[in-house]
Amino acid sequence: MSVLTRYLVREFFKLFIICQVVFIAIYLMIDFTGGIDDFIKAQTPRGVVISYFLYKIPAITVQMLPVATLTTIIITFSLMKRNNEIMVLRACGTNIWKIAQPVFFTALFLSIAMFLLSETFVPYTSSQANRIWRVDVKKEKAGHFQGQRSIWYKGDNVIYWMRQFDNQKQTMIEPAFYFFDDAFHLIRRVDARSATWKDRMWELKDGIIQNRDTDGTYDLSRFQLFELEIPERPKDFIREEIEPEEMGYHQLKRFAERLRAEGYDATRYFVDLHIKIAFPFVILIMALIGIPVALWKKEMGTPVAVSIGISLCFAYLLVLGLSRTLGFAGILPPVLSAWLANSLFLFFGIYLLINVNR
Repeated sequence: MSVLTRYLVREFFKLFIICQVVFIAIYLMIDFTGGIDDFIKAQTPRGVVISYFLYKIPAITVQMLPVATLTTIIITFSLMKRNNEIMVLRACGTNIWKIAQPVFFTALFLSIAMFLLSETFVPYTSSQANRIWRVDVKKEKAGHFQGQRSIWYKGDNVIYWMRQFDNQKQTMIEPAFYFFDDAFHLIRRVDARSATWKDRMWELKDGIIQNRDTDGTYDLSRFQLFELEIPERPKDFIREEIEPEEMGYHQLKRFAERLRAEGYDATRYFVDLHIKIAFPFVILIMALIGIPVALWKKEMGTPVAVSIGISLCFAYLLVLGLSRTLGFAGILPPVLSAWLANSLFLFFGIYLLINVNR
């Protein structure tokens, strides 16, 4: 390891630890200020509040890594510029690419660490923090479920479809039941305005029944109230509300694939699945952007450079949020929505670094 590499890595981590701690503290203060009314209203015990924020620290650490890395790089290279260290290195024939190599390898190391942290500690701690917020603060029942829309469900020789399932009222909205024989021929169809779980049966209201006759035709009859006995219960049509950060990559992949196989709209989970791979690379991209920002103009001070860098970091998050929303809406494929921000800022960073090296 060269003297320059040891120097840059040492100076980087000295500043990086300080920046990371400062950003985590700022995040916690803002989060506490935003949730203090809910804690007071719920009369949450002090120990539970402390546990809630302790559980949030790993997730906050992951979120603050790119900002801390960018800020550290800008400060490090701004100080080197002010002390004429960059000028001396370039006078000795060392170009910016060679000077930046130790920083890029360090950023790559942090990207890998970020991904591993997101796969190990963050899912558990995030699930615990969310559980405290839902149960102890919002007073929701443990195992809270969310309603689902446009549900397809396949049972034994039967397929169910419903526009929405209201888990609070245990009611299907505009359900349709398709019954098949062993040869997968439709032998019966039942449509209703609603179906409510009562007395261990589904009570259907205001619908029609179509039965297949032996000659292949269907007869039709209407009903105002009809009791339908099927093996499925309300729990079969509801899914526990799980946030993507509460799952690792493989767990999220299995969860999304199962939802899709059961007829749920799993687009948002596939988008977040690809983001789990794409987002750690933002540290490397921020390193690529931070160096040319710090060396942009000789007369530009460190505070201005840090402000520009943080603005670019927020611009990245804005593009990522926009592409993520477009992915949720199905306008962009999940892979493109996850990697769009990385691609744009990667080329932008390379462009800046090429120009500052001239």
